[in-house]
Amino acid sequence: MSPEEKSSKRSEGLRQRLLHKLLYCTGDMQHLHTLMQDQPLSVQLLEWSLRGVSSVIMVDNPVSGALILIALTLSSPWQAVLGSVGLFASTVTAIIIGYERVEMSRGQYGYNGMLVALLIGVFSAAGDWYWWLLLPACLAGATTTFVSSGLAPVLDRWDLPVSVFPFNTVLLLYLSCTGTSNPYYPNYPAQPLGAPLINNNTQLHMPKLLKGVVLGVGQIYACDVLGPTVLILGAVLLFSPIMALHALLGSGIGTLAGLSVSVRQDALYSGLTGFNGALGCMAVGGLLFTLNWRTHVFAIICAFLSSYADIAFSNVLANMGLPSSSWAATLTVILMLLVTGRALSSYRIQSRQNSPEQYLQTPSQWTENNISSNLV
Repeated sequence: MSPEEKSSKRSEGLRQRLLHKLLYCTGDMQHLHTLMQDQPLSVQLLEWSLRGVSSVIMVDNPVSGALILIALTLSSPWQAVLGSVGLFASTVTAIIIGYERVEMSRGQYGYNGMLVALLIGVFSAAGDWYWWLLLPACLAGATTTFVSSGLAPVLDRWDLPVSVFPFNTVLLLYLSCTGTSNPYYPNYPAQPLGAPLINNNTQLHMPKLLKGVVLGVGQIYACDVLGPTVLILGAVLLFSPIMALHALLGSGIGTLAGLSVSVRQDALYSGLTGFNGALGCMAVGGLLFTLNWRTHVFAIICAFLSSYADIAFSNVLANMGLPSSSWAATLTVILMLLVTGRALSSYRIQSRQNSPEQYLQTPSQWTENNISSNLV
């Protein structure tokens, strides 16, 4: 064998090993989750926390969670600290209360705590590294676990997820309690998306508009920096290309919705009009329903409804200085889940444990798989 052939084989083998390692990190990484069962609680808690970080954007992958945490640190180290405190507080509270380990290990009690802590930091007028803010971030994160526990039995009657109801509820309670003139925890008042323009310039800057579509994905984590947002999108892509595609599609739809009703240009450019659309599109187009042409159309409809509802909620709640956060996507997705028509309800995924790609089957196939897995 010639030296050239040996070198070619070595490079081919290296590519195969790299590809194998990359594939190892895709999907929900159930193999890693299984290996973690015999590890000390401190090591398991790290995996649970990373899954909680990724669960904010409906992803269940610890490597994706690590990438997202890196992205948040690059965007704002202080925000990364606040989010981690909220995540840790909510997860530890769930452990102390004694919730099911299966749910905790999937990060189900962590993402609401992280979200509320991130938004507390975003609306704080005290600036970065205001250490007293760690106290409400910790308390609010723990409170989301209690709210989640209280809502679960009620929503289970209609087979509905708790989703981010705890985050939205606790954030509104915190901002309503502290207000904008609190001497210790002052907040910026939320601005309505439909506020009148300061000037009469109606020309759009297309590169900024396209950048806003991408930033709509990052705004799910209150991140408005392009580089970290691309890393967040890459983390979603690592878990599921379907979810990443629907995230960008939903954000783009949200931008179109904002353009159609002439929202503030800075909201378009920063991605604020896109993140609810992204959340609604991702939830219907892969997370809660198996993907086919019908559910894809419903995902687009959900993205439009979420975006328009967000603009309406923003204009109303901003009168009280409160943000609409992700109420629009949450309520719109609940509405889609309550639709009783066979065209949608027959494709509902009852137990989400895998990436959407593993559900690309006919309804009868994955129903049979669910039945057989329950019998084992």
